[in-house]
Amino acid sequence: MNWGIFEGLLSGVNKYSTAFGRIWLSLVFIFRVLVYLVTAERVWSDDHKDFDCNTKQPGCSNVCFDEFFPVSHVRLWALQLILVTCPSLLVVMHVAYREAREKKHQEVVGEDGGRLYPNPGKKQGGLWWTYVCSLVFKAGVDTAFLYVFHSFYPKYTLPHVVKCHIAPCPNMVDCFISKPSEKNIFTLFMVVTAAICILLNLIELTYLVSKRCHEGLAARRARATGVGHSPDWATSPCKGDDLLAGDLIFLGSDSHPPLLPDLPRDHVKKTIL
Repeated sequence: MNWGIFEGLLSGVNKYSTAFGRIWLSLVFIFRVLVYLVTAERVWSDDHKDFDCNTKQPGCSNVCFDEFFPVSHVRLWALQLILVTCPSLLVVMHVAYREAREKKHQEVVGEDGGRLYPNPGKKQGGLWWTYVCSLVFKAGVDTAFLYVFHSFYPKYTLPHVVKCHIAPCPNMVDCFISKPSEKNIFTLFMVVTAAICILLNLIELTYLVSKRCHEGLAARRARATGVGHSPDWATSPCKGDDLLAGDLIFLGSDSHPPLLPDLPRDHVKKTIL
C-alpha cells in the first residue's frame, strides 16, 4: 500500500492545526506509519508460514491459526491508520470548499464587495465544528481498535504456545507462533503510541472548547459593559450643557443682541429642537 499519498494529503493539515494537532500528526507518521512500513509488515509476513503444530493432520494448523489469528495485526493496523487519518482529510476538504466559495464570491461582487471568509483556514463557524468532530472521531477510532486488539489478544501479548482442539485436529495439539517476543514488542509499541495519540486528541479538544468558551464569555462581558456605559440623557450631568447648546430664537428684536453675562435675558427664549 502506498502511504505516500496519505502523507502528501495530510501535509497541508499542519496549516490548520493547533500545536497539539501538529504533534499528533508527527507522532502518527514517525511512530506509527513508519514503524508499520519498515518493521511491522516484515515481522508479520511469515506468521502463517512459520505457525507449526505438533501434528501432521492435514488442515489442523490452518484452522488453529485461523482460530487464534481471526484478523492479522498488520491488517488491523492498516485499517486503523486509514480511519484515524480520514477526519484530517475532511478538514482540508472543508477549507478547500470555503476557499472555492470565497473565490466565486470575489468574482461576482468584486474585491470591494466584501469577503465571505476573512480567513478561510481559521477555525470559526462550521470549520470549528468539523475540526472538533474530527478530534472526537480520531480518539474514538483509536479507542475502539484498542478494545478490539484487547478482545482478540488479551493483554496485547501473544503466548509462545497455543493449545488447539478443533476439527480436524485429532486431539489437543500444541501450536507454536513465529517470533512471539518480537511481535509482542511491536504490538505494545503500537498500543502505547495509539494511547498517546488519544491523549493528544483529548488535550486538543479540551483546549479548543475552553478557548471557545473563554471567547464567548469575553464577548458577553464586552456587550454587557457597552450597555452599562450607555449615556442616560435623563440623568446625565451634561444635560444642562446640552440645553445651553440648543438653538436660540430671539423674540422682540430684529437684531440678535450679544449674550453677555451682564446683559438681561428676559427677551430671549430657548427652544430645543
